[in-house]
Amino acid sequence: MRQGSAIPRMSSQPFARRSILIVEDEYFLADDFAAAFRRLGADVIGPMCDIDEAQVLLRSGQPVDAAVLDINVRTEMIFPVARMLRERNIPFVFTTGYDKASILPEFADVPHWEKPVDVMSVANVLATMVGAR
Repeated sequence: MRQGSAIPRMSSQPFARRSILIVEDEYFLADDFAAAFRRLGADVIGPMCDIDEAQVLLRSGQPVDAAVLDINVRTEMIFPVARMLRERNIPFVFTTGYDKASILPEFADVPHWEKPVDVMSVANVLATMVGAR
């Protein structure tokens, strides 16, 4: 190895200077996501437990770099928010208490986790998606 060359390393804060939107109505899981993303350097938006609130935020123009979306939030499906994110080319993942059949075909390509969720697994995949942008 040449003197002065460095081996690239994965940052311990892959979300530094990134805003992550969390829409999740299960309090403890939402809190776990928020804490994990903050440890990884993110500015956390939310957690929100209301789909209308998430849509208002996205319409406001506030910067969002990525999102974690619960598919069913207070008995409402999250797909309108997912569409808004997709239109803006913002990466996102789903969490769900349901099986894959609950995901609309238009979102079949979106990574998803069935609950209970491994929060760090979600964060790692989202970090890769954000890094690829």
